[in-house]
Amino acid sequence: MTHPNLVASMLNPDFYPHRPKNVQLVQTHISYVFIAGDLVYKVKKPVNYGFLDFTSLDQRRYFCNQELTLNRRLAPEAYLAVEPICEDATGQLRLGEDGGRVVEYAVKMVRLPEGRMLKVLLAERKVGLEKMAAIAEKIAAFHAAAATGGPIDEMGKIDTVRFNCEENFEQTMKYVGSVIAPEKYDFIRDYVSTFIDDERALFEKRVADHRIRDCHGDLHMEHICLSDGIIIFDCIEFNERFRFSDTASEVAFLAMDLDYNGYVDHAEAFVSAYCRASGDRELLKLLNFYRCYRAYVRAKVTSFRLDDETLSELERETIMASAFRYYDLAFRYAARLSRPALILNVGLMGSGKSVLARALSPLLDADVIRMDVLRKQMLDIAPSERHYEDFGAGIYSEEVSDQAYALAFKRAEEKLKAGRTVMIDASFKKRHQRGKARELAQRLHVDFFVLECVCPESEIKSRLERRAHKASEASDGRWEIFQAQKADYEAIDSASSTAEMPAASHVTVDTSDSKDVTLVRALRGMKKIIDKCDR
Repeated sequence: MTHPNLVASMLNPDFYPHRPKNVQLVQTHISYVFIAGDLVYKVKKPVNYGFLDFTSLDQRRYFCNQELTLNRRLAPEAYLAVEPICEDATGQLRLGEDGGRVVEYAVKMVRLPEGRMLKVLLAERKVGLEKMAAIAEKIAAFHAAAATGGPIDEMGKIDTVRFNCEENFEQTMKYVGSVIAPEKYDFIRDYVSTFIDDERALFEKRVADHRIRDCHGDLHMEHICLSDGIIIFDCIEFNERFRFSDTASEVAFLAMDLDYNGYVDHAEAFVSAYCRASGDRELLKLLNFYRCYRAYVRAKVTSFRLDDETLSELERETIMASAFRYYDLAFRYAARLSRPALILNVGLMGSGKSVLARALSPLLDADVIRMDVLRKQMLDIAPSERHYEDFGAGIYSEEVSDQAYALAFKRAEEKLKAGRTVMIDASFKKRHQRGKARELAQRLHVDFFVLECVCPESEIKSRLERRAHKASEASDGRWEIFQAQKADYEAIDSASSTAEMPAASHVTVDTSDSKDVTLVRALRGMKKIIDKCDR
């Protein structure tokens, strides 16, 4: 156990040779951190969490020395020494070897300026993309020099990768239904399992190419200081399994943390610069997988805090919101398509196609072209201005519709050529309209999906009635027009010998369930198509 006088002694400024004006204590679940003026002393708590064991003095001494040695790789100016803490004959504690019996050890560090931490500077908009490139170059050089081979390589083998992922899912099952929706949990787990199975050769190649290294292990924004250079500190010293990893996983950790905090452009700049500096373009094939893994680990660790029964209601709500965001980010990574695609959100009015498009677009990082809005923009009409025309008349005539579809295809082509995924949200009630979209996808060599939204007519009627009272709604759809549109709708043929498209491109999505169920249903349909095409 911790010496009973340790905390009180180390909070006394006279305990330290440099006599700081005051001492501040910060605790984590594994350490006491004493901020003493311009120096910091970290003492490990005698705890055992399974993944770390600091229960004996010898273990604490060993891991203090490990912390010093490992962190000097990236922050030699910050990590100064390991200092023994001794008890003299009178029972007083002293810092240094000449104090008597050693009762504890402390890692002595330079206090880094809080105002120069990457997280703080990003929030103040003081970090340009060129600085992210400099960080990437430092990490790439660190990885190139880091140890590899032997037991380190074992951590990159597919069985270890699978074990680490499955451990995450097993340990978070108790949070399904409260912090993460069952549909999202299952989707992420299936994505991870499928990716590992499909990319076995890639994982094996990474090991053979010595891309598994003795890394930092905890590379996120709060561990990077931009003061007199780039200082990257507080690596994981207590468990090699958390530190030995594919360099792609380490890069993904910081990229994920930047994404989570809203610095997407900085994440892209960091990844691009790392690939240039390291020459590791293959990393990009693994990046999304490891981003998902890292987000899920953060979600898991955050969820564990909910097990504390002493939390206040406000603390619990804050922690739950953070965990939910990490799970949602992992879900977003799992949902991402591997290449640009043209996606048609097809269906009768009120079928839920626009709602699905709004939910899917951020997950797929897709641009949405909404026909209801585009049609009115084309005619210089405000989107919310109501036009209750008869079916097929006025702004909904066949001539105007043809012009609107032609403009939609033109805009879609521009975006697809720029490497973007595009969703066109429109009824696509005519076979020739869907055919032109398919021809566009084929010509540009992008994936093509038709998400046909369906729903019981009773629900559609309720939706149209609710929509009519929304002032900001662009759609002019109403129940009597629905009946006419239904009669005019040419059913999608993806099964006959003269089918307009292959069955693999067509996904029917029942939107009458919850948002999460509908969303996952659409994503699973698209992922299944991609898997079939890739094989």
